[in-house]
Amino acid sequence: MATMTKKDLIQAIAKERGVHPNDVKMVIQSFLDEVTNSLVSGERLEFRDFGVFEIVERKQKVGRNPKNASVPIIIPARKVVKFTPGKRMRDLIEGREPSASEEEE
Repeated sequence: MATMTKKDLIQAIAKERGVHPNDVKMVIQSFLDEVTNSLVSGERLEFRDFGVFEIVERKQKVGRNPKNASVPIIIPARKVVKFTPGKRMRDLIEGREPSASEEEE
């Protein structure tokens, strides 16, 4: 499985749109900073057809040491970013064509 880095994304957008990579880099970094700041402040981000980012609290749980399964390990509660893909993204990933009514939105 290949990995697309931020640099790869910048180059792809710059080439596709005919925009200088530095301009694309500035916009992408601003976007990522704003997403991060919004999540840190407790906001939920919803991008139609793409998905939803939100902070959720994972409960404390008991794990096991793989080297010594008889020793329990307390895994503390923590906050994590949860991403839920939108319907259009799910359909595309699963190889289904989105319906025409979704494309119009």
